[in-house]
Amino acid sequence: MALYLMLSKLTERGRARVKSAPDRILEVNQEVEEKGAKVISQYALLGEFDFATVLEAPDNWNMLRLAMDLGARGTIETSTYPALRINDFISFMKAEPVENTWRDDAEAHPERDRKRR
Repeated sequence: MALYLMLSKLTERGRARVKSAPDRILEVNQEVEEKGAKVISQYALLGEFDFATVLEAPDNWNMLRLAMDLGARGTIETSTYPALRINDFISFMKAEPVENTWRDDAEAHPERDRKRR
């Protein structure tokens, strides 16, 4: 499964909800798991964001759906980022680079560029 970092800000409505029922956070985590994602860890923050949550989800589309569903409730705003496990990142950086298979636009369309000259 893919790894994601979700940074969340409570809305005014969300702050009121958490103040009156702090355990609601754990209930939402259970709902997240019922939607196919897994909460790996979660932290309350001081600063611009209220929470940082590390999640696993099958793919970007599932994570997008989850973030949209959570945001549609009106209690939080989220910023979600794909994340790489550090050991995977290190292995990737040590691996031989893959040869570029892309071409810039001039290489892809030489006949068009000749006409412009």
